[in-house]
Amino acid sequence: MRSPQDTLLKPVVTEKSVELARSMNKYTFYVNPKSNKIEIKKAVEGLFKVHVLGVNTANIKGKKKKVGKSPAGYRPNRKKAIVSLPPGDKIEIFEGLF
Repeated sequence: MRSPQDTLLKPVVTEKSVELARSMNKYTFYVNPKSNKIEIKKAVEGLFKVHVLGVNTANIKGKKKKVGKSPAGYRPNRKKAIVSLPPGDKIEIFEGLF
């Protein structure tokens, strides 16, 4: 089993994810592509001391990008997790954003 620091890579800070956190108490993270929902839930509960109601995941395919004069390159594939919390809980790293 992976450590919580290896499971959660970084928070996703976009307009949509910040609005989701503010209005529906759902927080978005990029996670290790090999981690599953149970590992993600335990990592969030362990690192942030909150109770997790549910975890939704999505595999994001890397986009095709032009790299210099070569024909094409690709951005890396990613996995994104949206974590739902009960109304009383909050994750502190998102507090200054909204």
